[in-house]
Parts: sequence; C-alpha cells; structure tokens
Amino acid sequence: MALLPAVRLACLLLLVDLVVLAALARLAPALAWLGPVAAWLEAGLRLPAFVAAGRLLAPGGPRGAAVVLSLTPATFLTLRSLLAPYGATPFLLAAAAPAWLALTHGATAAALLAWAAPVPGKAVGTESPVAVRRLLALAWTEWPVLGGAFLFLVLAVLGETAGPYCTGKALDALRREDGLTAFAIGLVLAADLGSSLFAGCRGGLFTLAQARLKLSTSHRLFSRLVCQDLAFFQGTPAAELAARLANDVPLLCEAVPRSVNVALRSLVTVLGLGGFMVGLSPRLALLALLEVPLTVTARKVYDARYQVLQQAMLDATAKTAAVVQEAVSSIETVRTFAGEEEEERRHSQALAERLRLKDRIDVERALFTLIRRALQLAVQVLVLCRGHQQLREGTVTTGSLVTFLLYQAKVGHHVQALVFGHGNLLSKAAAGRKILEYLDREPTGVTGGTRAPATLRGHVAFQRVSFAYPVRPEHLVLQDVSFELRPGEVTALAGLNGSGKSTCAGLLERFYEPGAGEVLLDGVPLRDYEHRYLHRQVRAAAGRQADGQHDCAERCPVSACAWGQVALVGQEPVLFSGTIRDNIAFGLEGCGEEEVRAAAAAAGALGFILALDRGFESDVGEKGGQLSAGEKQRIAIARALVRQPTVLILDEATSALEGEAEAAPQQWLQSGGVRTVLLITHCRRMLEAADRVVVLEGGAVVEMGTPAELRSRRGPYSRLLQRSPSAGRPETPGVGYGERQLAPAPGAGQEEGAAPIGTEICTK
Repeated sequence: MALLPAVRLACLLLLVDLVVLAALARLAPALAWLGPVAAWLEAGLRLPAFVAAGRLLAPGGPRGAAVVLSLTPATFLTLRSLLAPYGATPFLLAAAAPAWLALTHGATAAALLAWAAPVPGKAVGTESPVAVRRLLALAWTEWPVLGGAFLFLVLAVLGETAGPYCTGKALDALRREDGLTAFAIGLVLAADLGSSLFAGCRGGLFTLAQARLKLSTSHRLFSRLVCQDLAFFQGTPAAELAARLANDVPLLCEAVPRSVNVALRSLVTVLGLGGFMVGLSPRLALLALLEVPLTVTARKVYDARYQVLQQAMLDATAKTAAVVQEAVSSIETVRTFAGEEEEERRHSQALAERLRLKDRIDVERALFTLIRRALQLAVQVLVLCRGHQQLREGTVTTGSLVTFLLYQAKVGHHVQALVFGHGNLLSKAAAGRKILEYLDREPTGVTGGTRAPATLRGHVAFQRVSFAYPVRPEHLVLQDVSFELRPGEVTALAGLNGSGKSTCAGLLERFYEPGAGEVLLDGVPLRDYEHRYLHRQVRAAAGRQADGQHDCAERCPVSACAWGQVALVGQEPVLFSGTIRDNIAFGLEGCGEEEVRAAAAAAGALGFILALDRGFESDVGEKGGQLSAGEKQRIAIARALVRQPTVLILDEATSALEGEAEAAPQQWLQSGGVRTVLLITHCRRMLEAADRVVVLEGGAVVEMGTPAELRSRRGPYSRLLQRSPSAGRPETPGVGYGERQLAPAPGAGQEEGAAPIGTEICTK
C-alpha cells in the first residue's frame, strides 16, 4: 500500500465512523446497562461499515484496518473496566469524549502509514502463504519423524505446564506447614526432569527431520536442474545456482522443522498455561493475554519488511558468489589483462551491497526487539498492579499470585516464540521462492519423446529450419535451412564464424527445438525420440547382434559397451573432475576396461595415457586442467567413440591437434563406413576429406555439393578455402583436392588399434 492511498483510506474511515457514531449516540442510554458487552456490540455494528468503505478504494480490502479500528476501542474499554471501578470508564465510543475518537483513529492512521512503506518498490508477502503450503508439502515426506517429535512435544509441554503449578502449591504448603512440603517439592522436580527429557527427544527428532529434508530437497533440486533446457542455464549463472544449493536450500529446509517445533510447542504451552491462568484469576488472565494482539501486530509489520530484505540479501549473496566463481575460473584471463584490481572492485561492490542489506536487517531487528520488550514490560506492569490490588482484597493467595506471575513469564516467552516461529516460517518460505520455482520449472524441448526403435539408419534431414536463441528471439540464427546427412558419408558444414554451423549441431543434439521446420532422423522428428535413447543406450553384444547391427562382438570390444545414437565432440570439450577412465565412460553403465582402452586407441589417446604414471586412473583435474588442449580433445573423441554412435558430430573437434595427432582423425575420414558424420571445421584438409559440403552464410545455405563440384563453381566455398588455416601451407604428398586419401601412407600418425571415425572400431 502506498502512502497516499493509506492517508486517503484513513480519512474515509474517519468520515464513515463519524456518521455511524452519530447514529449510535441515540442508542447509547439503552445500551449502557449492558456494560462491557455494549462495547463489543458497538464494534460489531461499526465493522461492516468500515469494510464497505475500504472496498470503495480497494476491491477485496483492506479488511485489516477495518478490524483494527472497530475492535481496538472495545478491547481497550473492556480492559479499563477490569482495572477501574464500575462507571469510571465509558463502555461506548459513541458516548465517550471526542478525545477517545481522536486517539482511536490516530493510532489506526499511524498503523496504516507504518504498514504502507515496508520497502520502497517491493511487493511484500504476497507469495508467502503459497510458499508455506508448498514447504509443508515438501516436509510431509518426513511425517513419521515429525509425528514422533510432536508426541514428545506434547509430553514436554505437560511437564512445563505442571512445573509452575506445583511450585505454587509447594509455597502454600510451606506457609501452612501441613507436612506436604516434601511431596510438593518432589512433584516440582519430577515435572522439571520429565519436561527436560521429553524436550531433548523432541529437539533431536526435529533436528533429524531437518537433516533428512535438506538431503532429499537438495537431491530433488539438483535432479531437476540437470534436466533443464540450455536456455535456462544461459540465463542463470552457474555460481548463482551453486549458491542457491548451498545457502537457500538449508534455509528453506530448516524453516519447517524448526519453525513447526517452536510454533507447536509455544501454541500448546500458551493454551495450557492460559487455561491455568484463567482458573487462577480471569481478570488477570485477560490483562496478561493483552500481550498476544500487541505482539502479533508488531511482528506482522516487522515480518513484511524482513521478508523482502532477506530475499534481497540472498540475491546479493548469490551475486557475490557469481563474481568469485567467474574470477577464479578465469584466473588466467584475469592475469593476462592485469584485471586483478577490476575483479577486486567488483567483489568489493558486491560485498558492500550485501553488508548494507545486512546492516538494515540488523537495525530493524533491534528496533523491533526494543518495541516488543517495551510492550511486554507494559503488560507485566499492568498485571502486577492489578495482582497487588487483588492480593489486598483477598481474592487471591500469595501462592496463587506467584504461580500466576510464573505462568505469565512463560506465556510471554512462548507468545513471542509463537509469533517468531510463524514469521520465521513465512520469511524463510519467501526466501526459498527461487528454490520452489526451480522445482516447479518444466524444461522445454528436452523431454516428451518416447520413440526408441531397435535400429537406426542414421539419415538426418534439416527441412526448412529456422531458429533464434531464447535469449535473443528477435534475431534469427538460421533461416529456412535445408540439407541432409546420409548414412556412411561425411558431410561438412563450412562458413564463417556466426554463420550458424554450431547451431545446426545443437539442433541435431536436441539442445534446442527449431522455431520453424523440422529436424528428422530416419524420417521422424527428433522430438519424438526418447532422450536417453538418443544420447545413451547400454546394450550387451548379444543384443546388438540380435538387432542386426553386426556380428563382430568378439573382435569389437567397444560394441559390447554401448550404442548411442547421437554423439558430439566440440572444440572446447568439457571434462569432469575424476579419472580418465571415468571421463571416457561418462554416462554409461557397465563399460569395461577393454571398451575404454579400444576407444582411447581409436581416438589416438592411448599413447599419452599409458605414458602417465597412473594411466587410465590419472586424475584430469577440474575441467581437465591437468591435460593439454589436444589431450582433452582426444579424451572427448574417445568418449564419443565408446558409444558407437549412429550419428557423430565433430564440431572443430581437431582444432587443438597437430602433427601425428592430427593425422589420426584424417585417417578416420578416409573410409565412410556405416556412420553418419557431421563435420564442422575451418581446416582445408578436413573439408576436402568430406563427401559433401554445405556452405552457410548468414544462417542460410548458399552452396551444397562435393568438394570438387564446389571448387569448380569458384563461389563461396572457393573463397573459404583461400581463408582456411591450411591455405598457406604446402600440400602433403598424397593429398589431392579430389582424393579421399589424406595421409602419405595408411596408418601414418595413427596409434595401434585406431580406426576411422566414420566406421566401427572393427570391420568384417
């Protein structure tokens, strides 16, 4: 609510109240004999008028101001009547002095203004109830543990409730000296010991529930994140996601066990102690329970501000983590351009923003604590004054008054804890909004297919495909692109940087869905294929022979490991922390030593792997940092080959290979085999090795044909050859423009056991 609407609402409520009170003034003499009941009857008549007036300005509310304005005078006048002699305080606001009306509306207007400005420019608490319901649904999976904790909670509260009662009885027994003193003291000790034991069990079970909930939620969130589409990760920094997992998940998961623990314990205690207090002295109980609405009102105003500030601080924490992760992961670039001071400045700014928000939270928490304790002290003074009067009148005994004061101290503590637990639950649920959003987010374009045929030919067709990345939907990267990849052939995509070559590879890998047109695999849209089938399928050798693929399982160990339909090797392959063996067999189940070794040999990586101290068990470091660029590319090629893909995509996969290492992939391309190979490269030698070349410019196909045909046209392809990396180097003997043979001799630069990319590891 903005400040101006708040002022407008306060003025409207004042005018309506004047009209209503003027009408009720004629009934004041008839209602006065009802005593305090008359005040509540008057409140019931004023409330509908306030609600109707509020809806004139804001549909559906605000009902809170109407309730406060109508019930506050009745509550205050009733409490005054309990403390003052009968007739000293008016029971009707309509019959009271104008100062009463001014005081009532002044307090309400101040409350409206305080409520109107929690945090400028922020919406407050609108999603908290929904988030709380979602959070309770997450915690319901731990209902056995939470149920046991609740049982111990009730037992502990019974012990806490009985303690002050037994203390009061012990004091009365001491005064009477009737021989029951020892028994009363024993009851006090038993109640306290039982309460402590049950409270410990309660706390342990709630802590266990919190740990289990954190583990399950972290697992669910991570599982959900890794299934998201690439557009999600392009728009969300990795460091922010890591910070959400590290900070927001624990914060969210501790909300239910801890807040429910505190709230239920306090609620049961307040109800139990309240019943005892009413039995001891109804008037003192009414005064003591005045603390409840005062505390709830103060806490509600504070929570509205705290939720927004806490969410802002969590966002600032995630941004700080993103700055650190980006600087550390790119430390070589930072050193190259002497950017240490720039990164320090960015980090300092992020920390300063987080510190500013934390200071604001601490200041507001201190102010709230001051107001809360002042209200609590005021209520205690009222109870003490009225208790002294009743003690002098003889309506309560000393033991009963001491018992009541002990109960009041406990009730005050638990009222604060109850309100805090409720506010804490709302705040942490609101702070975990991002976690709930991630859990609810449905990925686009990566799931839904169910097709998993026994065999695939590997014929790929791009039919009038147009595409724009989600981050820039107005800019078409591909425009009406059509070409095909034939089984047993190597098709090269040529073009300048930004022409759309890698985008075609991404669409074939089904990282994205085409904006228009279709990408077909054996005549079926890619979206109809099951995700795991398309990228990973584990099969035994016997199963593959039954499918009619080949019968050389004994001579082809890789075939016994996996049959993936589409595999990609990129220019900058990503390796994961772990061993070389783990990276080659990544995502596969039951891949053995022979399969991994054969794939490494086929990729030309076996030599340098065996030269390492630990061979295949050597750790590659974070992102493969212990290996050179060429070694990482060969490991990535082995990772693709071990899957025996039907369609193999090489996106600048040999850009870091030189000499003998570069000769191996050239040998792989000298015979087509049964694979469908999509080759993306700027290298002249690799382009000339392809069966067909598709030339892209500005996201459109401008030429298509064999290398010899395209050279004869002297068009875009010829111009690309002049700019290719090999254009200025002397030709290697045996390499001709129209020939598939690229190396001077078969096997040159190729390790033992290596085989062509476009064919099986073994051939019949």
